[in-house]
Amino acid sequence: MKILVLQHVAVEHPGIFREFFAQDGFEWTAVELDEGQAIPDTPGFDLMLVMGGPQDVWQEREHPWLRDEIAAIRSFVVDQQKPFLGICLGHQLLAAAIGGHVASAVTSEVGIMTIAKTEAGRSDPVLRGLSDPLTVLQWHGAEVASLPDTATVLARSDACAIQAFRYGRHAYGLQCHIEVTRETVADWAAIPVYKSSLDAALGPGATDKLASQVSALLPSFNQNARMLYDNLKAVSWGKRPS
Repeated sequence: MKILVLQHVAVEHPGIFREFFAQDGFEWTAVELDEGQAIPDTPGFDLMLVMGGPQDVWQEREHPWLRDEIAAIRSFVVDQQKPFLGICLGHQLLAAAIGGHVASAVTSEVGIMTIAKTEAGRSDPVLRGLSDPLTVLQWHGAEVASLPDTATVLARSDACAIQAFRYGRHAYGLQCHIEVTRETVADWAAIPVYKSSLDAALGPGATDKLASQVSALLPSFNQNARMLYDNLKAVSWGKRPS
């Protein structure tokens, strides 16, 4: 299997999923869009994974490559009908690509929080086995405000009505971060805009506080990531979880 990973800042990479790819022998290609790398022809790939980043979907003037990225996502999920997973900004870009609307969040979510499955989410094959409610890492100031009728909302939180959704049977968006590793908080806190939102949410000592919380929860975070990954494989390519 060949996986195309679209990144928007170097430290927001596939995280724990890199280990899963290696274990399965999957080949993955990372494209760093913020550094000017071009998106390759997508028909040769079996899965597209789009990561988070400090940009916003509507910043096409500041980041012209966003137009090409949205077009590539639309081609992959709408025209080619291939498996897709978008995380945080990737979740928002998927929404934009299928005709949804993304806006500044009414309430930013930063820190350890919970999300709850919708009725559709409780029967969704990719969320199968994940607890409800589910404890996750959040770090976002924008959100998917609306989706077309072709999409199904799978999870929500008190502050954000669209935490996860599915387009068709093959494309998924997650607002939360399921790819977490031990280095995630320190790496992301080095980005000024991320550090600012973290300090605003958690106050003095925010980085150390969140890093400690993530470290304590890391085994369950990684177990959830593995479960979602195996479920996505089963849905996408008929590979049943081991």
